[in-house]
Amino acid sequence: MLVCEDNIIRILHLAYEDPKQPGSGGGSIRTLEINRRLASNHDITAVVSGYKGAVPRYEQGIHWIPLGTKWNYTIDKLSYFGLLWTKVVNTSYDLIVEDFGPPFAMGFTPLFANKPVVASVQWLFASEMAEKYHLPVQYVEQFGLQFYTNFITVSNWLSDLIRTRCRHDVLIESIANGIEEEAFTVETNIPQHFIFVGRLDIAQKGCDLLIQAVIVAKKVLQDAMPKVLIVGDGPDEPEIKRLISANNLVDSFVFMGRVIGTEKYQLMADAYAVLMPSRFETFGMVAAEAQASGAPVITFDVGPLREVAGGGGGIFVPAFDVELFAKEMIDIVHFPEKSTLSRKRGRIWAQRYNWNAIALRQEAHYLGAIKAYRHD
Repeated sequence: MLVCEDNIIRILHLAYEDPKQPGSGGGSIRTLEINRRLASNHDITAVVSGYKGAVPRYEQGIHWIPLGTKWNYTIDKLSYFGLLWTKVVNTSYDLIVEDFGPPFAMGFTPLFANKPVVASVQWLFASEMAEKYHLPVQYVEQFGLQFYTNFITVSNWLSDLIRTRCRHDVLIESIANGIEEEAFTVETNIPQHFIFVGRLDIAQKGCDLLIQAVIVAKKVLQDAMPKVLIVGDGPDEPEIKRLISANNLVDSFVFMGRVIGTEKYQLMADAYAVLMPSRFETFGMVAAEAQASGAPVITFDVGPLREVAGGGGGIFVPAFDVELFAKEMIDIVHFPEKSTLSRKRGRIWAQRYNWNAIALRQEAHYLGAIKAYRHD
């Protein structure tokens, strides 16, 4: 139970992504882990984008409300943003928490709200999404930012980015994502495979770059090349499988689907390394989870990943240098004993990502936003 038992508030969380939606990422995990802790003291409604099979439900103390269409990934997201205002004007609440998400980043909620709005920012990459959606969404993002004054971000890197883009004074607090306790309980063993964990997405997660790196590594390692486990699901899975087949790599990859909890962390712990070829990130939960599990993470040096995984468990490669990425894969197979120290250091570093402490900080920020609003 959290601290403010006498200060029950009604939180309308415009959460964007449902943790039960296929292909959902770290943002939805944050939504669930923080809200289920806050729900012991507060009334929380999480509004999420519609998807096939989505239905309203009450689960872990949270009211989950899907909004928008439920038949096409892109249209579902666009309709969610188009309809957000209806929930804002037709719902009673004390505080709105709005998660930013693609393609527009935000729903311009402060224009419709009659109570304080906290923007919870884990995504701010509309410029990278403009080509994918064939819409000038980067201009929507830049324009929309000017209506928000109170932010929670998941990294200092992202906080600095918002400050440079806003043309007015803003309040920003950086509160990182957390890690499940199970990650710290698994035992590391003799490495057996490489592993990619996350949403199967080309534009952000760099699954095409992963394939290119495996091509290079396999030319050197040949029969000694470990399998690459693909843990997760997402909208680009058919295209990723097509690329793998086109490059005669079907025998090199094993698609595991979505794996959660201890099983996922054990797969990480048993890996030579967690492979993270993302083009952009705002936190990088997989990097934190890899360290907690005792696995090195090979990643491009983008966004806040050095901030998240810079405690010894991260192996950083200049952005998008596939040859060097492959070289790190080759080296860790040839000399796995060299990763022993980084595994230990990474696990110690990851202790900072505690969901209970994070939820307390988030709650304090919410209460501060309400207090400041009442005093204005």
